[in-house]
Amino acid sequence: MAQDPNACAGGCVKADVKSEQLPTIEKAPTGIQGLDEITYGGLPKGRPTLLCGSAGCGKTLFSMTFLYNGAVQFDEPGVFIAFEEQPGDLIKNVGSLSYDVERLIAEKKLAIDHVHIERNEIEESGDYDLEGLFIRLGFAIDSIGAKRVVIDTIETLFGGLDNPAILRAELRRLFEWLKEKGVTAIITGERGDGTLTRHGLEEYVSDCVILLDNRVVDQLATRRMRIVKYRGSAHGTNEYPFIIDEEGITVMPITSTGLSHDASTERITSGIADLDAMLEGKGFYRGSSILISGMAGSGKSTTSAHFADAACRRGERCIYFAMEESPTQIIRNMRAIGLDLQRWVDKGLLKFSAKRPSLFGLETHLASMHRDVELFDPSSVVVDPISALLGAGVTGDVQSMILRLVDFLKARAITAFFTNLTHGKTENATTDIAISSLMDAWLLLYNRESNGEHNRELYLLKARGIAHSNQVREFLITSEGIKLRDVYVGPEGVLTGSARIQQEAKEAAERLLRDQDATRRAREIERRRRQIAAQIEVLQAQLAGEEEEAGMLEGEATAREQRLAKDRAQLALNRSASRQDNQEKGR
Repeated sequence: MAQDPNACAGGCVKADVKSEQLPTIEKAPTGIQGLDEITYGGLPKGRPTLLCGSAGCGKTLFSMTFLYNGAVQFDEPGVFIAFEEQPGDLIKNVGSLSYDVERLIAEKKLAIDHVHIERNEIEESGDYDLEGLFIRLGFAIDSIGAKRVVIDTIETLFGGLDNPAILRAELRRLFEWLKEKGVTAIITGERGDGTLTRHGLEEYVSDCVILLDNRVVDQLATRRMRIVKYRGSAHGTNEYPFIIDEEGITVMPITSTGLSHDASTERITSGIADLDAMLEGKGFYRGSSILISGMAGSGKSTTSAHFADAACRRGERCIYFAMEESPTQIIRNMRAIGLDLQRWVDKGLLKFSAKRPSLFGLETHLASMHRDVELFDPSSVVVDPISALLGAGVTGDVQSMILRLVDFLKARAITAFFTNLTHGKTENATTDIAISSLMDAWLLLYNRESNGEHNRELYLLKARGIAHSNQVREFLITSEGIKLRDVYVGPEGVLTGSARIQQEAKEAAERLLRDQDATRRAREIERRRRQIAAQIEVLQAQLAGEEEEAGMLEGEATAREQRLAKDRAQLALNRSASRQDNQEKGR
């Protein structure tokens, strides 16, 4: 018997549940960098959003950016109803953001209407209602087919109403009318004393509430944003800094991206061949965070310039965030060591962003860096020096900022090079903002005093995932760039600079004396060898003469013996013949 696929282990039958798409609210993207990210898509489409904040926090510019981006990027015309500013003033104010509002008005993609309301004309009794506003606003919406509406500000519209019941009813009526028109609306409101708005009612009838704040801490102002509520949608709940400049509005999500970024195995050069040799000859990992710390004048900026130059030589883009020197000064100084950074600037591969730390707060610095990275899309970033940020905040805040910056760069696989000013002795091996543990590699430059002079040394304290040298190198800044040399380590310790040169000269002189002594001994041995060889030759000649004399004597003796034997034989023969003659005579 076939088993029912819906039957469970206990004999029960599972319900046949059909997966249906649950209804969710639609969202209208704002086009504001960062805001769409923390709202997970934008503002609630077809619903009103309350944008509240104190004076100077950017409510009007924020609202106009919402309309401008809607018309330009998303083809959604918009209407701006102003109760305080004239249309001409609004157009001039947003001109600093490079918004061509007049063109959009001519193309019927944007309409600006000013409604003048006097407080003494508003009465709580009688036939007071919003019909006049609805007619005027409805005509503006229908004339251009608007999908977005801004009402700035709601306090002017309801400034004469003190009865909370009437105020709440009219607010609800306004919001319901906007929903019926199907427009995505932003209504600005001024922040009250202890409440989000002056009346303290608008936030309760709004579907989405965004709070803007311009906070001053230690004489440094930072604009921040917080999504107070968002009906029917998840959203970021932190405070997010944002900046307003010539590029528009940029909101920076400060929530860390976590530790889920990819780790590349590609190696890139540091721009210093001798330093690469200390890293297996391959350099650092791409996407890593590198810290170089050292005392003043130890060569941190020079090392950073080599790193930026190497990135541009690979045809990659690099941003140099300078906090103590101007771009022209950096370019001029680097020419003295053979680096021409101007050519990379001219080719669009190198961008300088120079700002004093005291210009604005830490969060604004971070938001500005985020925006620059997003627009320029570099593969490498230099921050020189991060210790200067201590002038814009306390240590804990600076550390938090650097942590978020490191996470942001790692998520984009950007190789970051940070410099940090240190104080005191090398043995301390700490940074003033305690960020060394966040870094993948740490170089320490140190000025060592000896023999009345300062000599630079380089320590490679750590390089995660890379087999690296643990040797100290003497750090030389020459007209041809940075050179690393082995330091002299001897009985008197580590010697650098002129002390090393003197020691090397002393050792060279000693080697010369040893070589000369060895040469002299070799010559003496050679002379003795030749003398002995001559004596041997004389003795051999004497021996040969004696051997020849002995041979001659032996030959003469042999000849005499032979002559004597011959004479004896002849004598014997003569005697025999004489005897025979005598015998014959006797016969």
